[in-house]
Amino acid sequence: MRIVTRPDFDGIVCAALLMEVLDITEPVLWVEPVKINNREVEIKDGDILANLPYDERCSLWFDHHFTNSVNADFKGEFRLAPSAAGIIYDYYKDDFKKNFNKLIRETDRIDSARLTQEEILLPKTNPFVLLSFTIKGNNLVNEAYWNNVVKLIRTKEIEEIIDDTDVKLRIKMEIENDLRYKEYLIEHTTVEEGVSITDFRPFVSVPSGNRFLVFSLFPDTYANIKIRNSDDKDRKVILSAGHSIFNRKCRVHCGKLVSRFGGGGHFGAGSCSCDEAAFEKSKGIIISTLVQNAEI
Repeated sequence: MRIVTRPDFDGIVCAALLMEVLDITEPVLWVEPVKINNREVEIKDGDILANLPYDERCSLWFDHHFTNSVNADFKGEFRLAPSAAGIIYDYYKDDFKKNFNKLIRETDRIDSARLTQEEILLPKTNPFVLLSFTIKGNNLVNEAYWNNVVKLIRTKEIEEIIDDTDVKLRIKMEIENDLRYKEYLIEHTTVEEGVSITDFRPFVSVPSGNRFLVFSLFPDTYANIKIRNSDDKDRKVILSAGHSIFNRKCRVHCGKLVSRFGGGGHFGAGSCSCDEAAFEKSKGIIISTLVQNAEI
């Protein structure tokens, strides 16, 4: 039995919860949603998909993304919710020996971006937020760290987790990264009528940092588009769209918008990947839709 999930904070918590209640016999397989959509991952009998699109080959599926809804019979649970971890916690509520209530409350807030400006700019004020900022997908060199955080969540309280040597090092790195990331954002972001557009295609190694920082730097914007090249050698361009958590004027359902181009997500955030040849047209439609800011 194997857990297949994505390497974000919600996915980390999903993996920890499933390991608490199921007989997991194989290491976690960490994958991005686009890999499931494109059937680039071998899903097999016994696999548990969490926080990812549905694949009929799995044995259990748990998800909460609007665009991943399916009309199929499956074991597990799908519903719109702040986090996939919260769905798993409810599904197995009578099987947990440890109380994860606080963890789930914070995971719900983090994954649905219901955070305060203080928590974004000074994450030390909330240790769960601080921990979540150290979980960055898109690079499997971090796999050992993700697995370590899963183990820590199962065995330690949050104060002990952020005092772990490996976690403390990641926190220090993230704080340093954010100083550089701020400079990258300022240099590579333009604004078009309430929408900030961050283009990181010039970079071979994409800068990483606090994903909400762009909204504090451009407070008059209500949405951001981030563009980067795929880490794979398939010449894809990845485009992410998200609502500002400070200026909540965006009415566009980002998940529905990017689903037109094979992507998916929530009301407040979504992403898709495009071939280079189709990218400019896709980008133009996404930008114009967000600028118009009409409900879809």
